[in-house]
Amino acid sequence: MTSTNGSSADNHATGAATPNVSPVQPTVGPPDILGTPLSPNATRVMVLGAGELGKEVIIAFQRLGVEVVAVDRYAGAPGQQVAHHAEVIDMTDADALIGLVEKYSPAYVVPEIEAIATDALVTIEQRGLAEVIPTASAVVATMNREGIRRLADEELGLPTSPYLFAGSHDELAVAAEQVGYPCVVKPVMSSSGKGQTVVRGPEDIDKAWETATTGGRVAGERVIVEGFIDFDYEITLLTVRAIDPATGRLVTHFCAPIGHRQVNGDYVESWQPHEMSSFALGAATSIAARIATAMGDGNLGGRGIFGVELFVKGDDVYFSEVSPRPHDTGLVTMATQRLSEFEMHARAILGLPVDVTLASPGASAVIYGQLDEKGIGFEYVAQALAVPETDIRLFGKPESFVRRRMGVVTATADDVSTARERAVRAASIVTPVPGRPARRGVVVPLRASAPAPQPPVRPIAPGAARPDSRGPHGQPHQPGPSMQHPNQQAGQRHPVGPRPPQAGPRPPQAGPRPPQRPAPQGDPRAAQQGAARPTVQPGRPVPQNGHPAAPSRSAGDAGVTRVPAGPPPGDGREVEDAGETPPSPDRRASGAAVD
Repeated sequence: MTSTNGSSADNHATGAATPNVSPVQPTVGPPDILGTPLSPNATRVMVLGAGELGKEVIIAFQRLGVEVVAVDRYAGAPGQQVAHHAEVIDMTDADALIGLVEKYSPAYVVPEIEAIATDALVTIEQRGLAEVIPTASAVVATMNREGIRRLADEELGLPTSPYLFAGSHDELAVAAEQVGYPCVVKPVMSSSGKGQTVVRGPEDIDKAWETATTGGRVAGERVIVEGFIDFDYEITLLTVRAIDPATGRLVTHFCAPIGHRQVNGDYVESWQPHEMSSFALGAATSIAARIATAMGDGNLGGRGIFGVELFVKGDDVYFSEVSPRPHDTGLVTMATQRLSEFEMHARAILGLPVDVTLASPGASAVIYGQLDEKGIGFEYVAQALAVPETDIRLFGKPESFVRRRMGVVTATADDVSTARERAVRAASIVTPVPGRPARRGVVVPLRASAPAPQPPVRPIAPGAARPDSRGPHGQPHQPGPSMQHPNQQAGQRHPVGPRPPQAGPRPPQAGPRPPQRPAPQGDPRAAQQGAARPTVQPGRPVPQNGHPAAPSRSAGDAGVTRVPAGPPPGDGREVEDAGETPPSPDRRASGAAVD
């Protein structure tokens, strides 16, 4: 691997130093062949930002035989641990970024974070040093909320919340009065809720200005003031611009909508699919297609995946933001789709066909660091993975913070509600601990022992006296052995929240499974692909981002469904096991593609 200070070190796989590279041709578009990594004919990609999302993109490229250079602001970032080459620079330094591109001559530069010198990307594209994904102009627009909001509202005419921009404390006070209270103040250069404040009155202006100007990805004194939309829920609509192999033209594909729950602007849960009315889904795909198409150059530029964030109120849909790269809420696609958002991004960039088929309903839940410490460890991973149909990604970040995202759990099920319960339960079991050498050969059982069998339930004749609670031989019932952890004292709760689930199969639910409901009439994905969406059993409305979900409607409201049920909001993740559902014959559904 190339060392992070620019000098060459032995490659971790081959022992070869950084290969001699030849300048790429400035042509925009996919390659006609895929080369061999670490050779003169390598297809080379430079990924700017090697966090957990960048790491999955790097792995997706490597599976297609692409040589990857992982760039980040600190050494040992997750993506650098798996890339062919790793570099550490200040990516807001334009000269350093251009120099790195000149050093490696990648065919493609793929930004994965916001804190990048966007003027350097424009120079790289203009000089033909590499193709910037999706385009340099798209990155410039989306890295700055002012640029993307003006594009969406003033040029494309998309429905948005009311907004104004401010460049000083006094301008912020005036803008907040004009937009109206409550409103939301955000830095123009930020993401994941960083620097964001809800302003409920003039008394909150000072705090909002301080938070916005110091909490963004890039320090600055430019903020956006957004009117407050009392939405029912918000979704991420992953939108892929990829080449149609039949026509050679770019077409737009839509994944099933992803619902998510946020705390302080940061995602903590996501699930797919999120139920929407056919009217709202049609409006959402229209907005997503228009904003993603506008990111291109009218030809083959603009390939890749876009995370389009939307607010939904009834059948009305409002544009919020767009990210020209994989979205954090899309981590759920590693479990729910045939191709994850990362694999689709890599394929689209390389000009390969994509597939947005939904394989199963599923959910994701974040594992936070909970510690301010370097080199932490994780306990009870085996117990967490004993929750049915779950998987865990531990990102390998070298330093933990209390609210830093250190891993994620994904889960699948026959319905979203069960998948959410599984993901949240498994995430609550994984416990970050201070780093120490692992003790090998120590196996923590899922249960101390099997539970005592329960006596059969005998029917009681009408009018008969109810028997007392005694066993078959007249002795009082004794409770069965508890699921006490070996390190747990008597009477103490399990140290990580919910108790580990019992190993072994569960009895199937009584009675036949309800038939699957066909997709709502007019659903564009069902119409174009001929497949019904997986049934998501309706349940109680779930509050989204602090706002109550829409009240349930009567059965006579055609094409309208309720928000799927799930665990209660908040930081508490203690979800009792509600039993398992027998697997359905086919959970898959396809997305849609439009020119």
